[in-house]
Amino acid sequence: MLTLIFILVSLASIVAVFFKFWTADGDFTLMSKKHAKREEIEDKVVWITGASRGIGEVLAKQLASLGAKLIISARNEAELERVKKQLSGKHAPDEVMILPLDLASGEDSLRVAVQRAESFFAGAGVDYMIHNAAYERPKTTALDVTEEGLKATFNVNVIGTISLTRLLALFMLKRGRGHFVVMSSAAGKAPAPGQAVYSASKFALNGYFHSLRSELYRKGIKVTVVCPGPIKMSSVPEASTSGQKGFSEKRVSSERCAELTIIAATHGLKEVWISYQPVLAVMYLVQYMPTIGFWLMDKPVLAVMYLVQYMPTIGFWLMDKVGAKRVEAAAQKGNTYSLNLLFGKNKAL
Repeated sequence: MLTLIFILVSLASIVAVFFKFWTADGDFTLMSKKHAKREEIEDKVVWITGASRGIGEVLAKQLASLGAKLIISARNEAELERVKKQLSGKHAPDEVMILPLDLASGEDSLRVAVQRAESFFAGAGVDYMIHNAAYERPKTTALDVTEEGLKATFNVNVIGTISLTRLLALFMLKRGRGHFVVMSSAAGKAPAPGQAVYSASKFALNGYFHSLRSELYRKGIKVTVVCPGPIKMSSVPEASTSGQKGFSEKRVSSERCAELTIIAATHGLKEVWISYQPVLAVMYLVQYMPTIGFWLMDKPVLAVMYLVQYMPTIGFWLMDKVGAKRVEAAAQKGNTYSLNLLFGKNKAL
């Protein structure tokens, strides 16, 4: 009888765990953190780049509601004014500071921006720097990218972001505290056919910021790298699939992505992955039971990320198998994450 009870309890536990992670939209460590720590945000100075739209705008709204003192930056000052008017919280909208910024403007310009940011709020200094601004051109093959596109992407995503970090970190080190939150991408963990240059820029960011954290962690500087998969912006309809009426590609909402990003930062997590299901459950099957995993896998973003990291031979084989088809699907504005790409159906999916 005791044996039967033990078996039933064990099975129930396995089912509960499986259900929990099947319904998750982030990695297991991230999902273990239920809520943001308000005390880590309230009255702290948070500087957000790329805050005029998308995830940056949503981050500004959520951080304002948590009582942060915000500095919002982007190239478009009029859009920043629009965002500011929509913010509400302990220090918003009246105390929100607008700081127009072009990451590709060069180190001298960025140095002035850092000095201004540090002078806001009676010289309190920046506690959190959220690197959200990014440059992404329409999808193209690795060989079709132009030198202009290459420089434009790296000037914003890598050179400008790193330069801003170097300049701001000097002030953080003097205070003995500071936290960089880097909005990277799933494309920075696994190859992204059709997005070679964007992927390369995100790989570069990941390498730099993990190295920075290792060098400065004992001096009070924290780094959280966030790697989202496909995100649904609240103002943009979900991507529909050509030839499959009524089907929509499943994406994490920008609101949820922002929420999980804040949770990760306030809990001091070093790297988190944010993406849709059923990938998070399937990736474990892919890692430990690859035959079943590949059979079940219908949206490969996080599964491929795990494969490339833990089983690179299989991971890169999978990327090679779907790469050309994914570029073709992207060109037709189709679903670049479909299982059909793996199994050879050559229509925009």
